[in-house]
Amino acid sequence: MGKHQLDQYQQDDLFLGTPLVQVTLIGLVCFCCPGMFNALAGMGGGGQVDPTAANNANTALYVTFSIFGVLGGGIYNILGPRFTLAAGILWAGEGAIMTSYPTPNRKGTYTSLFWSIINMGGLIGGLIPFILNYHCIEAESVNDKTYIAFVFFMFADALLSLATLHPSRVVRDDGTRCTNIKYSNVYTEAVEIVKLFLNWKLLLIVPAAWASNFLYSYQFNNVNGLMYNLRTRGLNNVFYWGAQMLGSVGIGYVLDFSFESRRKRAMVCIGIVALLGTAIWGGGLASQLNYSRHDLPKRLDFKTCGNDFAGPFVLYFSYGLLDAMFQTMVYWVIGALADDSETLSRYNGFYNGVQSAGSAVAWQVDSHKVLLLSQLIVNLSLTTVSHPLLLVLVMLAVKDDDKSRLADTDFAPSAAQIPGDNGYNQLKTST
Repeated sequence: MGKHQLDQYQQDDLFLGTPLVQVTLIGLVCFCCPGMFNALAGMGGGGQVDPTAANNANTALYVTFSIFGVLGGGIYNILGPRFTLAAGILWAGEGAIMTSYPTPNRKGTYTSLFWSIINMGGLIGGLIPFILNYHCIEAESVNDKTYIAFVFFMFADALLSLATLHPSRVVRDDGTRCTNIKYSNVYTEAVEIVKLFLNWKLLLIVPAAWASNFLYSYQFNNVNGLMYNLRTRGLNNVFYWGAQMLGSVGIGYVLDFSFESRRKRAMVCIGIVALLGTAIWGGGLASQLNYSRHDLPKRLDFKTCGNDFAGPFVLYFSYGLLDAMFQTMVYWVIGALADDSETLSRYNGFYNGVQSAGSAVAWQVDSHKVLLLSQLIVNLSLTTVSHPLLLVLVMLAVKDDDKSRLADTDFAPSAAQIPGDNGYNQLKTST
């Protein structure tokens, strides 16, 4: 490598090789693809009258996500982020970047940053069908222009992924690198993936992982999809994903800044989410008792239904708020279990694999016309069970002293910690 190439390489990394830039980039990648997908799914039935086709398609999608989610952490470690930001592998890579790149005391902030960006995609994606179908008061399906607009955003995803860097080129704010390993190998990753299923820490996360996406089929198809007309579903989408942004920022602040003790911050957050979740799902239960599959509600319109619209609207907004708080909290807990990119890519891959398996089952549950009240009760039960298990995990596995955790990793002081150098002295010597 010549001197000019080396200088250019170093200059690129000085800008791109920071946690803030890399987390923002992965957020923008997810803004364009999963964010838009979320907006379309949030319309109920993928924007169509009959949700059966969308349910079956989502089941196939999430089965694939589940398999490649579990394998994704290993694939990410072998190939790096630039070549793995697709399908289920994306979520392992996204989780690794979001939870391993920040310093331990800023993981809540960076998780909320990512969550806000991706859900900005859902918010804008919600505006698209709202605007394009605003005058279609009696329409049941979105028009073709809606799908074309979504495809346009998704094309930008591939271009943004080219700017992501390998973790070995990313330097945290405290001078440590996210990894000192360039690339892993197939044998190592295969062994480590098998070990995930015997890891007691991850087993305690399983109910939370299963619950985290299980709720979408119920909320999208059977709340937004059944209770509102087409244009109001688009409006609800805007506020649902907007609420996700607010919820993530709020809980992220508590996770990073509320108390000096990191363990205490986590325990307080779990308590807040548990209490808020019980109240919101309780409101959902009261609403659900008013209708069923055999006694469908009258479609609500935001302009003509007045007070009849207000209560259900607040409930749906609260569903979005709670979802973001819950998932930000779980990602923070996963991030508190390790600091290095290799370990956290596997942990996040496992989490997203279980999460996707739960989602695949949920879409089929709805496709088989299971009672709406039963679906709500299952969602409430899953989230309720997950809270005490997360509390146990925090008490047993999350340490207050960040320095002691850093000492347990392979990140001893190196050239990467010298201000203005970023580890390039060693690189220059070898060229």
